[in-house]
Amino acid sequence: MFTDMVGFTSLAQRNEALAMELLEEQRSLVRPSLARHGGREVKTIGDAFLVEFASAVEAVRCALEMQSTLKEANAARPEEKRILIRIGIHLGDVIHSGLDIAGDAVNVASRIEPLAPPGGICLTGQVRSAVINKVECELDSLGTPSLKNVITPVEVFRVAGYGLGTLPARATAAGRDRIAVLPFVNLSSDPSDEYLVDGMTEEVISAASKVQALKVISRTSVMSYKKSSKSLVEIGNELNVGKLLEGSVRRAGDRLRVTVQLIDAKTDQNVWTESYDRDLQDFLSIQIDIAKQIAEALKVRIPSSEMGRINRRPTDSTEAYTNYLKGRYCLNKRGLKDIEEAMGHFEKALEEDEGFALGYVGLGDCHQLLAGNWQVDIDANHAKSMTMVRKALDLDPELAEAHATLGLALRNGFDFTEAEEEFRKAIEFKPNYVQAHLWYSQLLLAELRWADASEHIEKAVELDPIMPTTTVNLGIFYFAMRDYAKALELYRRSTDLDPKFASGHFGAGYAYGKLRMFEEARREYMFGADLLQGSFPLVRKQVEAWIAWLEDDRKSVGRLLPELEANPESALMDAMGIAELCFYLGDSDRGFEWLERSYAKKEYSLMYIQSDEFLDGVRGDRRYVDLVGRMGLKPLVRSM
Repeated sequence: MFTDMVGFTSLAQRNEALAMELLEEQRSLVRPSLARHGGREVKTIGDAFLVEFASAVEAVRCALEMQSTLKEANAARPEEKRILIRIGIHLGDVIHSGLDIAGDAVNVASRIEPLAPPGGICLTGQVRSAVINKVECELDSLGTPSLKNVITPVEVFRVAGYGLGTLPARATAAGRDRIAVLPFVNLSSDPSDEYLVDGMTEEVISAASKVQALKVISRTSVMSYKKSSKSLVEIGNELNVGKLLEGSVRRAGDRLRVTVQLIDAKTDQNVWTESYDRDLQDFLSIQIDIAKQIAEALKVRIPSSEMGRINRRPTDSTEAYTNYLKGRYCLNKRGLKDIEEAMGHFEKALEEDEGFALGYVGLGDCHQLLAGNWQVDIDANHAKSMTMVRKALDLDPELAEAHATLGLALRNGFDFTEAEEEFRKAIEFKPNYVQAHLWYSQLLLAELRWADASEHIEKAVELDPIMPTTTVNLGIFYFAMRDYAKALELYRRSTDLDPKFASGHFGAGYAYGKLRMFEEARREYMFGADLLQGSFPLVRKQVEAWIAWLEDDRKSVGRLLPELEANPESALMDAMGIAELCFYLGDSDRGFEWLERSYAKKEYSLMYIQSDEFLDGVRGDRRYVDLVGRMGLKPLVRSM
């Protein structure tokens, strides 16, 4: 086994004292696992470990334990103090020289270690053959990569579910056909031009996403690399793309200088470079030209119907478009004050050009977030959102963003038929629009249309690979399928991407419980509860009720339920959640009372009523059949 700390050398150059502190912490966390699994610490080489084992099985188990230990330790740490290591394991003969070891086997272990993602594990085909059916882990083949000073081809496998930004094997194979537009850099003297720079990034992504043949990573994944110190090769591997577009924007008065270059993510070689010196009013023309050049460089033909959508200018008013970009810049922060500020900018954009369809979409998104995320005047904001996006569609019937937001509003109102039509149109007009695929997959899962739901949620994860929300939704899909092991892998991946993502911890706790791993379930649930304790004082009571249900402790659920019923908002407990516990206790009448409250509030969780295992015992009840019918769903058989 060969291990290495991620980013240690660069950290030591920036802050030697912190680097040495983290090095000692890493050693103290790792060494107990080595001892438990019979690993002999041959030597440390700076921040690296070289370890020898008598058993390949114990070596892999040790690696899994080490990464799990570090993941738990990192969850409570700020990002700059997280300890991430890569691990490589190979099986073969070694040469002993005193206490030291040498030989090709050691060399192979050291060469495959960098192929692991941060927090991940790679092992060779020889190790896989020795541990198959003996260690519970899923392996994704990386093929036979070229290894320095290793002549004989070696097949390398990556342990699935371990490491930041890891993807399903099928996505990895298709990576060369994908492109990521990295956040443009602001070279202007005025920091307030940041909205313009982010707008250029977002609009280039938007234009390229309209091309069916291109596979473009979504904005939410690429913006995490803003001001990142990672190399382009590292980013390319994490996003699983073949090409990267990076660029810069310099503004001087009403003049813009935009420079872009397309990079091969595997070789770090420049494919093409272009500079644009234009007036600010030509902002839209620049992003259209860039999208066309990307397609040309990747030898993608753009059909005339798509070219028409790409060339269409949303407004001729520079002031209107500038205010729109400022609105999107604020809205992307998602805070309540940010949404209010965004609405002001969108309204100013529409004052400049009342025919600017994207301005109405911006307002529609603001009202939808206020209703859905912030639960502010739900009915009023829901109605305003629909009014705004319908106005946008009157102006531009092919505006994908408007169709997607309208689909979301209709779906949240349980109008599934009309919502599906809107999602289909959004995807037709903008094939790479991740939100449309995500929201549509949720509708399809509600209707138990398993194959279609799988297609769209996996497409969303492919387009947005390091956003924990998409990954956790793929976990929800597998949980609904009752594939708890696969769901657990995805929930854990979401918390690898964001250790403070409470939904991922709750999902992992649920999956662990279904796998009867109760100690792990409690750990994940409690960690998620600790993240939300400040906003929801009774969340730990809710978690205790969930754990009691998983352990089939009816007495504890009965004891906890009355307080949760009296104060559901303080426990992050919706009406659907209370209904579930009532059904578990056998109180169907009370369960249906809470389901009716859930229906009256149009709760998002009620959408999954047909796959919810809590209701398995009441599906023949006329009240269940009636409710499902009123929601516009047909009682279906659970099958794939």
